[in-house]
Amino acid sequence: MNKRIIVALDFDSKADALSLLEQLDPKRCRVKVGKEMFTLFGPEWVKQIQAMDFEVFLDLKFHDIPHTVAKAVAAAADLGVWMVNVHACGGMEMMNQARQALLCFGDERPLLIAVTVLTSMLQKDLEQTGIRSTLEEQVKRLALLTSDAGLDGVVCSAREVTMLRALLPITFNLVTPGIRPEKSAHQDQKRVLTPKQAIEKGSDYLVIGRPITQAEEPMQILELILNEISKTDQSNNL
Repeated sequence: MNKRIIVALDFDSKADALSLLEQLDPKRCRVKVGKEMFTLFGPEWVKQIQAMDFEVFLDLKFHDIPHTVAKAVAAAADLGVWMVNVHACGGMEMMNQARQALLCFGDERPLLIAVTVLTSMLQKDLEQTGIRSTLEEQVKRLALLTSDAGLDGVVCSAREVTMLRALLPITFNLVTPGIRPEKSAHQDQKRVLTPKQAIEKGSDYLVIGRPITQAEEPMQILELILNEISKTDQSNNL
């Protein structure tokens, strides 16, 4: 089964995260470990999750000098994670060295993707950092750079997927956070779409956090989203 939902484990408590994981089916989703939980609980936490048969997207968004990022990405591969990411704005050389660091892992290597522009950012946020391009132009520039560096995909808003699908190979993965089912609160995400809208536009993987993790019945919400995605896929294939 193609597990297209990645559940974001944004907790400050192992007990709360484990309670959620025990309610989810590792055959139906993957999970994301970000900076908060990794900083609190370290690599052993990743191993504990993997021991429950969940595949892990290690979302640490590495951005440093090329040698340091290459070593960090290799360390993530040693952990056995399914996917790891870097910041595309780290540049071509950084991404090249990160990709090369994974070659020795062969078929066991994790997917390596790059963040374009965070889905919490709007045009004014880019301008405050000195970037004068439009948000869409910046996403396009960084996605093309990532593809040229030979990485497996990018993290982007689902609102940018249509644009990127027209520019990039079909095998290039588009991973989209900021996914909110209808009537869900947006919280700190700005450039959001529903799961149905994201799949229709061509997203490969949907990162969903609080709509699932804070639900009274997390697995029920996950199944509702999976059913919605399945129907959308069927419509797209007609």
